[in-house]
Amino acid sequence: QVQLVESGGGLVQAGGSLRLSCVASGRFFSLHTMGWHRQAPGKQRELVAAITSGGTTNYENSVKGRFTISRDNAKNTVYLQMNSLKPEDTAVYYCAANVRLRSELWPSNYWGQGTQVTVSS
Repeated sequence: QVQLVESGGGLVQAGGSLRLSCVASGRFFSLHTMGWHRQAPGKQRELVAAITSGGTTNYENSVKGRFTISRDNAKNTVYLQMNSLKPEDTAVYYCAANVRLRSELWPSNYWGQGTQVTVSS
């Protein structure tokens, strides 16, 4: 009932930039915190950045000052602007959203299918 579709991944050289987008669609009542996680090969999935519906943001330490998360509530879309990319940023990036369906009293977490980001040295 909720679909999260990411776009914007790809291959970029170290020092370059990419912008990820994630659009939420479906029959939901409200869209709460949205965020980006990433998972590199052989590593656990980790939170990269999150943003509340009111615009409060939170970042993983290694991306502070390089990545910026933002959202457009009218478009149900969250963005991740990634600058000064490093090879260690290479991972599959997943969009996540805390969503309350019209048929439910409490929100639940939903995930996108992931988009590959590869940073070459």
